[in-house]
Amino acid sequence: MTSDTTTLDASAPRLEVDTLIDDPHTRIVVCCGSGGVGKTTTAAALGVRAAERGRKVVVLTIDPARRLAQSMGISELDNVPRQVKGVDESAGGELHAMMLDMKRTFDEIVEGHADADRARAILENPFYQSLSAGFAGTQEYMAMEKLGQLRANDEWDLIIVDTPPSRSALDFLDAPKRLGSFLDGKFIRVLMAPAKVGGRAGMKFLNVGMSMMTGTLSKLMGGQLLRDVQTFVAAMDTMFGGFRTRADATYRLLQAPGTAFLVVAAPERDALREAAYFVERLAAEQMPLAGLVLNRVHGSGAAQLSAERALAAAEALTDRMAEDTHADTHPDTEADPGTDDAGAAPDAAPAPAADSAPPPGRAENNLEATGIVDLDDGKAGSRTASSPSPAAAAEHVTPTSASAAQLAAGLLRLHAERMQVLARERRTRDRFTTLHPEVPVTEVAALPGDVHDLAGLRAIGDRLALNPTATDD
Repeated sequence: MTSDTTTLDASAPRLEVDTLIDDPHTRIVVCCGSGGVGKTTTAAALGVRAAERGRKVVVLTIDPARRLAQSMGISELDNVPRQVKGVDESAGGELHAMMLDMKRTFDEIVEGHADADRARAILENPFYQSLSAGFAGTQEYMAMEKLGQLRANDEWDLIIVDTPPSRSALDFLDAPKRLGSFLDGKFIRVLMAPAKVGGRAGMKFLNVGMSMMTGTLSKLMGGQLLRDVQTFVAAMDTMFGGFRTRADATYRLLQAPGTAFLVVAAPERDALREAAYFVERLAAEQMPLAGLVLNRVHGSGAAQLSAERALAAAEALTDRMAEDTHADTHPDTEADPGTDDAGAAPDAAPAPAADSAPPPGRAENNLEATGIVDLDDGKAGSRTASSPSPAAAAEHVTPTSASAAQLAAGLLRLHAERMQVLARERRTRDRFTTLHPEVPVTEVAALPGDVHDLAGLRAIGDRLALNPTATDD
């Protein structure tokens, strides 16, 4: 078991996650950051931990990959909160989860703020259907609309929001104002003008004052699309102010003391650069930042062995193996201690002739074609035909020793690579903490595998809370 303890400097302020989620005044936690840094997993892990510590929690995800549903054991998430089974509720908490249905949320807004006939006209309008399904910024805006609905119900102790996987984390803050500005913009007001004038006067205004403009727009947009837009604008006229009002209310909700932003990032240059931009934007917008979650941080149980020392040891082992291999393949390059300079043993007795008789006392069958065979009165340490010679024994042992040395050298190189990764992650993190020394940080040690169930989410929660028992097997 190797411990993946955090490596934050003592001078860096620590983000106390348990203190944050245990505080009854904390009603909304927004997990934000660039794509692919683990926002969904972080939001789900926070939800599990908060529920098992006594909070009634709902997690709102906008992740189309549906990983949250899978990890929580729910077959499918939709626009309605669903309770998660398997969570320890002994402390009195509950966990619910839901997934934003962007179009359904937009439909609910229309149905809730227009009479039946007008709502039907809007919902059936082709331009509205395109707008509600894929207009730039609609997903982020609808996430904020759903957050406002959940908060207005006052049913939950804690709402955790997993922000959309946008190209930029800043899109999340810009979307409410951007969509509100679009619906209140000059283009919409121009299209809405004929409807405001009404009747024949309106048609006269349209024909005289806007003939050139509508002709150009018809060429650019197509006549049918322009008519759809004008019909949509006329039907939505009474609702435009509501969009702006709710956008402003959502912004104030995000600025309220009961909201806490968690910026999630990986220990990589681009992710932390995005996190730094977001931290600065939150400060400029006067939104409460709780801290930075540095996700998937690598660790080592042998951090005292530096990359340089590991590489040096691997090179030494490789050199030793090369020397041993050279000695084995060129045995005649070293003189036998029992030979003279000429290479022959001094006073060596001549070899007996092949047909000469054996010395007195030695049996005939002590010599055979396969080698020297011990008789019953032979010595136990004698070389026999059935036992390997020293050369054969060396050939049997050497590959095993070489394999062990190769394995050791490979492991040392792998350790050196891990230590280089650790050093790079620390340098990247230190650049962020130097620029933003006031931002509390918690590091989440990387798990050996993917998170796919509640047990994995609990393990992430332990790491978020800097639990000393969070280790890898």
